[in-house]
Amino acid sequence: MNDSGRRTPHQTSPVMEYDVIILGAGVSGLVAASVLIDQGYRHILVVDEYDRIGGNHIHWSSDDYTFDVGSLIFQDDSPLLAHFPELLPLYVPIEPEWGRLNPQGVITNYPISVRDDIIRAGGLGMIRIMASVLYARLFQRRMRNAKEFSRYWIGGYLLWHSGLESYMKRFYGIAPEKIDIELAKKRMQWISEHASLGNLVRRLLPSKASGVRNRQLARPKAGFARLYDPAREHLEQRGVHFELGAQMKSIEKVHGQFHLHLSDRVLATPKLISTIPLEQTQSLCALEQQHRLETITLISLYFSFSGERGFRQSIIYNFSHDGAWKRLTVYSDFYGRANGREYFAAEVIADHVGGSIANAETDFREHVRANRLFRGDLKLEGSQVLTNAYPIYRQGAAQHAADAIKTLRAFGIESFGRHGGFNYLPTARATTLDAEAALDFKRTPQ
Repeated sequence: MNDSGRRTPHQTSPVMEYDVIILGAGVSGLVAASVLIDQGYRHILVVDEYDRIGGNHIHWSSDDYTFDVGSLIFQDDSPLLAHFPELLPLYVPIEPEWGRLNPQGVITNYPISVRDDIIRAGGLGMIRIMASVLYARLFQRRMRNAKEFSRYWIGGYLLWHSGLESYMKRFYGIAPEKIDIELAKKRMQWISEHASLGNLVRRLLPSKASGVRNRQLARPKAGFARLYDPAREHLEQRGVHFELGAQMKSIEKVHGQFHLHLSDRVLATPKLISTIPLEQTQSLCALEQQHRLETITLISLYFSFSGERGFRQSIIYNFSHDGAWKRLTVYSDFYGRANGREYFAAEVIADHVGGSIANAETDFREHVRANRLFRGDLKLEGSQVLTNAYPIYRQGAAQHAADAIKTLRAFGIESFGRHGGFNYLPTARATTLDAEAALDFKRTPQ
C-alpha cells in the first residue's frame, strides 16, 4: 500500500490507501495504533476532527495558569506506559488527597466516612441508618436501577444523609432511579465493598502500611500537548500517519474497502476502527440509528483565588444537596501558585444550569459562600464547554449501545473506547486495557 494519490472511475478526488484507518486520536486511538503495529500492520492512519491528539484530555491556559477539563490523574504502573514509555519522565509526581463536601457542610473523606456519616449522626441517626439497611436487605431486594442498588447496600437513610444520592444525579446527569442497573453493578461496586461489615470495622481501626503503591502523576505543567506530542512522534517513527483537523463527510464500502470521504480527498482501507462517538460513526456510514445515545455536556469554570479556601484536599466532590458543581480540582497543589494565587477548576453539568456559563458561575459562588469555602478574592479566569464528555447511562442505554456496536461490526467496523464503546472509562489505565481487549492484544509478561 502507499499514500500516493490515485483515482477510480467516477471518483473526482484522489484516493489514498492505508492498511488501517483509526478514527479518533484520543488515548483509545493512540493505543490502538500501537497495538496494530505490534500485530504487524505497517501503514496506519489516525484521523481526528480535533487539530491535536489526546481526545478529551484538554488543557486551557491563561498567563501562568494551566487548567484541565476534568480531574485527570495517572499512575506510574499504567499499561499506557508500556506503549509509550517516553511519557513517564514528563509526568509530575503528586500526592493528592480526595475529599467531599457532605450535606452537613463538612469536608470529609471520599467516598464515605464512618466518623462523619455514621458516628456523627448521633444515637438516633445511627439507629435510623441501621434500621434502613436492615429494611432494605429484607424488603427491597430488587435492584433495577442505581438508586435501588445503592439503597440495598447502605439503606435509604444513609443514601440521603451521606449525599450519595445527590451526587449520583449531579454526576450522571439524571435521577439515580433512571440510571441503568448494569452501570451500577460495573461502576459502583465500591458501595457494596464499603458497606460490608468487615470493611466498616477495618475503617475504624488504625490503618497499617501496605506494600509498594503506585505513584500518582499529573500531566506536565505546560499542558497535555507537552505530554502527547512524544507519543505521536513515537508512532510516526513506527510508520503511523496523522490526519488532524479533518472534516469527515461520509464512509462507504467500495469493492471490499472502506472509503472515508474528507472535504478534499478520499482515504481507503480494508480495516477501519472507530473510537469516536457511536452516533457519529453511524451517521458517517448512513446507518439507521434506532435509539439516541445521550452524553454529558460539561462546563469547566477556571478560577484563581487568594485567601482561605477552607480545606486541605486537592480534589473535592460535591455530595451536598445543593449546588450544581460536581467536582473541583486545585491545580496549584500540583504545579505551585501562579502570580501569588491558587488556581482551580470546578465542573458543572450543563443541563443543571440551563447550559449557561454565567448561571454556573453564580451558582458556584453562592454555594461555596454558603458553605464557608473560598473566603477571599475569587476570580473567574475563564471557562470551557465540552460536548460528549462521557455517556449518560439512562436505563436501556447499555443495550442500545451494544446494538449500535453490533450494527457497526456487521458493517465491518470495530468500535470501542469511551466514545466508540459508549463506555465510561475513568482512567487512562482502563482506556488502555479496553483498547487492548478490543483488539485481542496479548501482553508479553514482564
